[in-house]
Amino acid sequence: MAAGIRHACGETERHSRLKRLAFLWSQAQGYSACAMEVSLPKCRYRADVASYRRTPKKIGSTAIFECKQTLCDLRRDNCQSDAIRQRLETIWQRRQLLERRLRAHYPNLRTGDSLFPEFDLPDLTVIGHRGYARLLRELRALQNRLYDCTKFDKLLRYRCANLYFLVLPEDLFRDSEIPVGWGALVENDGALTLVRKPIWHETTAECHIRLLHRIAVAGTRVMNRKLEITFDEIVTAERYRSC
Repeated sequence: MAAGIRHACGETERHSRLKRLAFLWSQAQGYSACAMEVSLPKCRYRADVASYRRTPKKIGSTAIFECKQTLCDLRRDNCQSDAIRQRLETIWQRRQLLERRLRAHYPNLRTGDSLFPEFDLPDLTVIGHRGYARLLRELRALQNRLYDCTKFDKLLRYRCANLYFLVLPEDLFRDSEIPVGWGALVENDGALTLVRKPIWHETTAECHIRLLHRIAVAGTRVMNRKLEITFDEIVTAERYRSC
């Protein structure tokens, strides 16, 4: 089926493939509880894929995956996109240079307290460097103008999960346009490659439980459709239980 052909629910084959790859990649990383189209806690958004990874004697970790299939999807609210992208590329290069210098001057920022060392990146915002904070503010503002209003920024602010990934076809990947704090998974030859590591975001045990519950709800919804269980059947079964 061609990438542009849509399913009955309005989803294209390409977007469906990206979701499937994210679903597969997540499980390969140890996230044993996964679901698609998960309504997120504390906000009105729905994740393409949400996952939970159990950790013995600890609360575990959660991850959210957003799939973008086309440029217009990635830059939905793009006004004067050429000028914005040029400015974004300049700011991103300045950020990379400044971060290298700050890491050299503050080698003790890597605390090693993260549950997963592969995401144990230094939090340079704790330094209080005014120039770095100003760069991040402008970078976020430019990225928000390029795509999806402020969805990516809000998901970080709401602390819906620990890790956030943007899933893209290879031809759409631009390092400077990956949202601050998000990781990037790029499709290549039918598999996903992690080309940008996400930043670990601490969240509460309550948020973990609420997201895990919504993953279970989304999984139950899929099974109901697969087994052709209707709402009326559920109501009838509940009445029998009450007798």
